[in-house]
Amino acid sequence: MDFDLTDEQVMLRGTVRDLLNRHYNPESRLAVTETGLGWSREVWGQLAELGVLGLSFAEKDGGMGAGPVETMLVFEEFGRRLAPEPLLDAVLVPGGLISAAGSADQRQRILPEVAAGSKLLAFAHGEPGTRWPDHAVETTATADGDAYTLTGLKNPVPHGDCADELVVSATLPGGGLGLFLVAAAAEGVTRTPYRTVDSLRGAQVEFAAAPAELLGSGEATATLESVLVAAQAGLCAESIGAMEESLRLTTDYLKTRKQFGVTLSKFQTLTQRAANMYVSLELARSMSYYLTAALVDSPDPVIASRARLQVGRSARHIGQEAIQMHGGIGVTSEYPVSHYVARLTAIERTLGSGLEHLRVLSAQIGEYAQPEL
Repeated sequence: MDFDLTDEQVMLRGTVRDLLNRHYNPESRLAVTETGLGWSREVWGQLAELGVLGLSFAEKDGGMGAGPVETMLVFEEFGRRLAPEPLLDAVLVPGGLISAAGSADQRQRILPEVAAGSKLLAFAHGEPGTRWPDHAVETTATADGDAYTLTGLKNPVPHGDCADELVVSATLPGGGLGLFLVAAAAEGVTRTPYRTVDSLRGAQVEFAAAPAELLGSGEATATLESVLVAAQAGLCAESIGAMEESLRLTTDYLKTRKQFGVTLSKFQTLTQRAANMYVSLELARSMSYYLTAALVDSPDPVIASRARLQVGRSARHIGQEAIQMHGGIGVTSEYPVSHYVARLTAIERTLGSGLEHLRVLSAQIGEYAQPEL
């Protein structure tokens, strides 16, 4: 398989990297995440101008019609700079659901505004007491002719605090899982915002007979699972960028910090540990590429779990070693390593932890062909 990037892909990566480098360093990112919104609308607008927000949407829906490789390159750059903008939560997941399940009218009404940066989406699916990969929800949809209302509680809703419109999962009147569009400011919608451990934002959203519009034609479990595989790929790619920067910060620290009159890089044990961090990074990168390549043909939840398991293990190893080799400074909020580790830890708990993905894979053992003896 050819892993070389095209000239266009290299240009896209370089352009996004330059944009994020101009706006974010450890101090400026900390200042932005301390604001009420938690991210920069200026950066969001510039991403829209570059076409990044519409990268994964079809051209007929106001997007760029790019493939998964381009999208994952962008997520790697987001991870490298810890960009707090809600690309995954406000675009890739809810926008992907509208792209896959929405009618032509719904797609053309909503997605061009999302690509232009003027409309923010969020996906309200998780509920208290539920864990991935269980998609059963207690939020219910009630039909009144062609109209629907939703009643239930969603938490966590990543970046649900700032969304203009919500894509909400609910049990259909006749059974099965449906997806609905709900205006965030609609009557019957109550949002309780909060900060997450990685300095991002989320919300608890309660629906009390809130008016809703059915997305598409009905049962949407297969669509949801397909889009969540793409989300898993985005999380993997973002982790790669964050791990790369964590390793760079650690090796730079070893080259400059002195103990007993020599730099830490002169101690063989520390250099061996840094080399092991690099091995973990490359293992994770290969699995991230594997998952991205699989998206080109057909989203496969099993491949997604394989990738997430290795990426999660690598992230934990690299994060722990980065903290250990930096010493006390590594856990301070003023130093960037602590923020990279916080983000990697949050990603590892998003859409299934390593234990959940291991359970998915172990359940597939009986499906593998037995070698002939």
